[in-house]
Amino acid sequence: MLKGDGQLSHDLDPRDRPPKDACGVFGVWAPGEEVSKLTYYGLYALQHRGQESAGIAVSEGSRILVYKDMGLVAQVFDESVLGTLRGHLAIGHCRYSTTGSSVWENAQPTLSSADGGGLALAHNGNLINTPELARRLAPGTVRATTDTEVLTALLAQDRGQPVEDAAADLLPQVKGAYSLVFMDERTLYAARDPQGIRPLVLGRLERGWAVASETAALDIVGATFVREIEPGELITIDERGVRSRRFALAEPKGCLFEYVYLARPDTTIAGRGVQSTRVEVGRTLAREHPVEADLVIPTPESGTPAAVGYAEESGIPYGQGLVKNSYVGRTFIQPSQTIRQLGIRLKLNPLKEVVAGKRLVVVDDSIVRGNTQRAIVKMLREAGAREVHVRISSPPVAWPCFYGIDFATRAELIAGSLSVEEIRDSLGADSLGYISLEGLTAATTIPAERLCRACFTGEYPIAVDHDNVGKYVLEAKA
Repeated sequence: MLKGDGQLSHDLDPRDRPPKDACGVFGVWAPGEEVSKLTYYGLYALQHRGQESAGIAVSEGSRILVYKDMGLVAQVFDESVLGTLRGHLAIGHCRYSTTGSSVWENAQPTLSSADGGGLALAHNGNLINTPELARRLAPGTVRATTDTEVLTALLAQDRGQPVEDAAADLLPQVKGAYSLVFMDERTLYAARDPQGIRPLVLGRLERGWAVASETAALDIVGATFVREIEPGELITIDERGVRSRRFALAEPKGCLFEYVYLARPDTTIAGRGVQSTRVEVGRTLAREHPVEADLVIPTPESGTPAAVGYAEESGIPYGQGLVKNSYVGRTFIQPSQTIRQLGIRLKLNPLKEVVAGKRLVVVDDSIVRGNTQRAIVKMLREAGAREVHVRISSPPVAWPCFYGIDFATRAELIAGSLSVEEIRDSLGADSLGYISLEGLTAATTIPAERLCRACFTGEYPIAVDHDNVGKYVLEAKA
């Protein structure tokens, strides 16, 4: 049984879970280094991208060993476990499930063995032609119900050719979002879908190389950022160094929501720091939706950078009006009925002496169902706030994501059916302002045509067959 780790989960209200990060992937090729520990710390830096399960695969040159379990990185691994994972290359994964249930069988890295050797793979993203790919496998080939397991089995089923060639043949037939790290007994590989929807970066270690979902993970393990892995690129890393080949033409469509919520603020995407982008978003939000107020406060911590930018641009003082309890996330103790009725107060509480009598601007990154913001508005009014003006640093999220973020369905998304004024009324706020799509896009400095903005527009860069997508698509087929 997992022990409570004292870490705060993202869920301020279990009925109103935020957009769930897809996954974090990390890979390292570094003879002479403790690659399992490097991978552990790389995953630790990427924990925000997935909190359901974690795993590491290593090889010393003759066989691949995988250790994975349910829970956070620090729950799954300790010094004794990492001491058994020895080798010169490793890959790791922390998961939030977007295809397949959250069970041990679906934890990653996946492992497939054949006469020609083993193959382990970790995947960030979500495929949209999984049933079609699964039909190429003999019945009973895979036991898990993830797109990653299907991909691993397809890569491993013909070990008569080198893994690099098998990947170059298979990946053009795979549709959807995928940033992959995978390995055989001697070589590390990484690949990114032609749209480059999910991030993937390459770093240089003193005695090797590292690949990660975000630049922050490279920083944590002491790797120097080299470059982003390009959309449609496959790289191979072994004793000969790094080799690159293209398996598809690049059609860049990086995820705009990475800038809003998913990535760490200390990560850089396409040469632009995420923190800088989020502060600029706040400045834009202040220009687009000004209001007379006494104090700007964030919903901690997701709204903090944009709140700083809003305060700077508006000239309204910035302050901390809500305190987040950092020690209640995974207590594994069921709350009593009385505590359950208090709901969000278990994790957020207002500073009454700060907010009483004030006209407040409350900045957050997104609204999903609206339960969290509704509770915050009510809480602040009870604490004596005179006015509560809500500002959101993303446009209305009105469409689901099929490329690796587990949003609610369109029917569950409050912006899927209500206007901005109707949402404001539902929240009980004095005013509500969302940043415009144009304003958010401009803050990233990336041209709109190079971004995936589907969750805001409903325009998907890769056509989606709605009958063959969904978290439980393989379980439903079974």
